[in-house]
Amino acid sequence: MRASTLILLSCIGLCAASAAASEPAAELQVRIGYLAYIPDPGPLLSNVIPEPLDAGRRGAELAINDSNSTGRFLKQQYQLDSAQHEDSDALLAAAEALHAEGVRLFVVNAPADTLHALSARLGDSLLLNAGSADDGLRQSRCLRNVLHTLPSRAMLADALVQFLAVRRWQRALLVTGPTEGDLAYAAALRRAAKRFGLRIVAEKAWTFDNDQRRSAQADMPLFTQTAEYDVVLVADERGDFGEYMPYQTWYPRPVAGTQGLTPTGWHKTVETYGAAQLQKRFEAHAGRWMNDRDFAAWIAVRSLATAITRLRSTDPMAIRTLALSADLPLDGFKGRKLSFRPWNGQLRQPIPLVQPRALVSTSPQDGFLHPHNEMDSLGYDQAEVSCDLARGT
Repeated sequence: MRASTLILLSCIGLCAASAAASEPAAELQVRIGYLAYIPDPGPLLSNVIPEPLDAGRRGAELAINDSNSTGRFLKQQYQLDSAQHEDSDALLAAAEALHAEGVRLFVVNAPADTLHALSARLGDSLLLNAGSADDGLRQSRCLRNVLHTLPSRAMLADALVQFLAVRRWQRALLVTGPTEGDLAYAAALRRAAKRFGLRIVAEKAWTFDNDQRRSAQADMPLFTQTAEYDVVLVADERGDFGEYMPYQTWYPRPVAGTQGLTPTGWHKTVETYGAAQLQKRFEAHAGRWMNDRDFAAWIAVRSLATAITRLRSTDPMAIRTLALSADLPLDGFKGRKLSFRPWNGQLRQPIPLVQPRALVSTSPQDGFLHPHNEMDSLGYDQAEVSCDLARGT
């Protein structure tokens, strides 16, 4: 073969390779399922302001919009497939239908039992829990394919009791409602009290079934009459009676817990570190304030998008592995880089302590140190957990 022919063939090969390299990369299509099941809480004893029916979903929608804003430069297109049902079985069926269409990434706003069922049926998928604060999911009943963006009850209780310890409010009256969630919240408060040196001088169970709008002034002072306390801790997740506890106690003392001074994952009054811009974008999108479920769903979608950008892949197990490593710091507008705990998949995050119209403080409080990460002083630390997701147990 003549030299000129070899040169010509070489040029053709180089040109073909150059053309292939210059072809634009295919756009990465990302489908994320949003699954919501909110059980009927039953009749409430007071006319409290109910939680929005679209709590959580609106946060996920905003995160999809945010991800597409940057994704168009990275050739990534995000789509949210929502399924919200009033029946757990219907939600499971909807989840399986999305799975059959190829969806493997899900944000879930549902109770612990439904999350367990979804985890089992979607075994090859990655689920981000943005709706259940159940401590068992983070302590002894960890699910292999589930990460948690909503703070656990233990994290909330630790955040609150740290603040009480700083203020030297060392004696507490604990008032607990009758529901399963109330009992779980009270257990978290007892654990936090033991952990940080708060003494619970008395416990009382709320069993009244009358209308507190008419009888709070008569019933509450007598009900809260006991050994002297510095603070009243309330475990009333539904809002049956706790709203009527402030200013009605036997001793003139602050109220904290599910009412009064409240630990939460997110609140309208959080405005620093760029949070005000997130709040404005959410209000423009949803026409209301952002709550803790909205933020949990928002940061869940953004966590997935951040991992997908890093990996250039939507493989759920690869995303899980990256999330449980130290290589996926997340920006959640909370003043610190957030990350997932490798032992139980819980998102580390500061916890705002709020009253209805003001931010009071943020935990972890100054002085509560930890060998590795101060945010691990909130909730179950590695030594307290019987599972280790990073090692597959």
